[in-house]
Amino acid sequence: MRCAWCSAEPLYVDYHDREWGVPVHSDGRLFEMLCLEGAQAGLSWLTILRKREHYRRAFEGFDPQRMARYGARERARLLADPGIVRNRLKIEAFIANARAYLELGGAPGDFDRYLWGFTRGRSVRRRPLYLDEVAASSPESDALSRDLKRRGFKFVGTTICHAFMQAVGIYDEHQRYCWVTKARA
Repeated sequence: MRCAWCSAEPLYVDYHDREWGVPVHSDGRLFEMLCLEGAQAGLSWLTILRKREHYRRAFEGFDPQRMARYGARERARLLADPGIVRNRLKIEAFIANARAYLELGGAPGDFDRYLWGFTRGRSVRRRPLYLDEVAASSPESDALSRDLKRRGFKFVGTTICHAFMQAVGIYDEHQRYCWVTKARA
């Protein structure tokens, strides 16, 4: 059995089984996931998962150095790209997030330490029994959201931040009956 939110869609099952809730400490992967969680706003995560590889190509591997320099030509290219969600505000947010990421620090591990610092470097494990007990936010996601916004990040409300924290293992909320819970015990 898997968490109730995971449909039978093979891409979703693979994401649930191999990625969701697994601690991530790569600055690049953390940056990518924060951007993609923002892209999900108002959409299903499955929509973004289906487009993830194209997002990686469109945003040059989520290289913040390159993204931060995007000008009018790159913005126009992205707005015309059918492989991503063509929402001007979300595209602008990715670029703003790249700039804010660079301002936060450029040394390897800076972003990792910053994000994981909201839980003192540890995964918070919760094992809800029912789907409606899975949190949509937390005091940690509230604090992260406030601080990211203060630093210039966009599309980082507390719900997006909590979903991000779950995705990258800062919060591990696999349901009690999920096979992953037993495998990670």
